[in-house]
Amino acid sequence: MNYYFSTSLALDFEKAIEVTTAALKEEGFGVLTEIDIAQTMKKKLDVDLPKYKILGACNPQYAYKALQAENKIGTMLPCNVIVQDMGEGRIEVSAVNPMASMQAVENPELGALAEEVTEKLKRMIARL
Repeated sequence: MNYYFSTSLALDFEKAIEVTTAALKEEGFGVLTEIDIAQTMKKKLDVDLPKYKILGACNPQYAYKALQAENKIGTMLPCNVIVQDMGEGRIEVSAVNPMASMQAVENPELGALAEEVTEKLKRMIARL
């Protein structure tokens, strides 16, 4: 099982962030955090990387259900979606596969939730 799914876009980086955020919203997710990896690596290590942002996406209803089933599941939340500049006008958007990450947790209640969230993230990627 792959731990992520992705798609490529022929957009500029900021537009890719915008359409990804909108597609997440259509599936009931909000973006709680944005981490600019390229900027952070430049600041901390003085290295240059292509544009790369991590969007911490959360669907509150599913997060609540997951927390009710497993109170330490917050260690695996939110669902990360990355937007990265692959060069030559190509942006790649990738989302974590919740089914892959939830395999480590032996709780049957989470399996069904992970399947539903996986389908939502797959639809979000397909919508792009």
